[in-house]
Amino acid sequence: MATIDFSQNRHTLLQNMVMDSVAIIPAASLKVRNRDAEFPFRQDSDFFYLSGFTEDGAVLVLRKTAEKSETLLFCQSKDKEMEIWTGFRLGPDAAVDALQIQGAFSIQEIDQKLPTLLADIQCVYALWGNDKEWDQKFIQAIERIKLKVRTGITAPTSMLALEPLLHEQRLIKSSAEISLMSQAAKTSAQAHIKAMELVKPGMFEYMLEGEIRHHCAMQGFRFDAYSSIVGSGENACILHYTHNDAQIKDGDLILIDAGCEVNHYASDITRTFPANGKFSPQQKALYQIVLDAQYAAIEQIKPGNHFNDPHEAALKVITQGLVELGLLTGEVDELIEKEAYKPFYMHKTGHWLGLDVHDVGAYKIKGEWRVFEAGMVLTAEPGIYVAVDEESVDKKWRGIGIRIEDDVLVTNTGHEVLSKDVPKSIDAIEALMSA
Repeated sequence: MATIDFSQNRHTLLQNMVMDSVAIIPAASLKVRNRDAEFPFRQDSDFFYLSGFTEDGAVLVLRKTAEKSETLLFCQSKDKEMEIWTGFRLGPDAAVDALQIQGAFSIQEIDQKLPTLLADIQCVYALWGNDKEWDQKFIQAIERIKLKVRTGITAPTSMLALEPLLHEQRLIKSSAEISLMSQAAKTSAQAHIKAMELVKPGMFEYMLEGEIRHHCAMQGFRFDAYSSIVGSGENACILHYTHNDAQIKDGDLILIDAGCEVNHYASDITRTFPANGKFSPQQKALYQIVLDAQYAAIEQIKPGNHFNDPHEAALKVITQGLVELGLLTGEVDELIEKEAYKPFYMHKTGHWLGLDVHDVGAYKIKGEWRVFEAGMVLTAEPGIYVAVDEESVDKKWRGIGIRIEDDVLVTNTGHEVLSKDVPKSIDAIEALMSA
């Protein structure tokens, strides 16, 4: 498995920080599920990107001055009694060598040491607004420094958001990150194939969810990148449907939006297929429009094009297709301008993908759609959703929801579809399911 160079990530961030500045990034905290039980812990993506450290109760500090640049960690101390209950802790002593950082301390010392670390610093970078408790700690540390100004110590004079630096850095993936995302996409693609092979009317949606999770776990990847969507029949028209508890009926289409993560890096794949292995005429007609729209969108993903080009390409195909089937009436360009397609296609055609399934990075620069660069990864996911109560169309179209989604890497010369292993043409899906 590819290894992320976390020290290089820190080095790049420190280079981009202004002189005499400090960046402070807290780890994620445990979230209570119910009494005496927590949700499975997942590290904060920004913290992980800079450290690779997967424990809670920690804070990372990057400090840049004319004399030196350094990274310090505050983490939980070694505690044999607590480790019996909650598991191994790395501890400050071992953290320096393990994480290749310059210093580590107990998290219990942060209130004492933070004012010293911020003294004579001009700028504090933080993810302001993400965690009010930590925001308050940082501000209190600055206030304590201000009380000592008569001794010649100066307090920070600016508080800047860390996101513009860190999130732009995260947007361009390294070769190691791309390798992990490729592995996640390949594993998730095989899981989708398993779902197509195993489905039968009468099953419940959560059974397919379980099959996908089981396959990924058996490949060594335990965690979902996000909550799986398994929507059969009219449930496929609910964009973020996660109940996954309905019984699958003969004649239903099933929309599965699911993917695992590999060492915190996400995949995000959607496929739509018939529960009985055969598309009905109406399902086939709408499905082909979505597939053609996705092909058109993917063709627009290449260096020099802007982020909205794939969406605009998909919109034209979908609107034209809906006109040809009689679900919309009018001129295609005029219908797009009036957003007449929105009852059937109400979301964008893609988003950034990385450590977060909806990954970080600005979509516009100075009000203009940003241009694709090699190393960016995004999804291409057009869809058509005809709600059961959509009275503007014939009943034969209602209750059909379709989305097709792939993970696409921008390369130097064009693009690479990371999730290409899972079938998506009508013939290929029906052949797989009949086999």
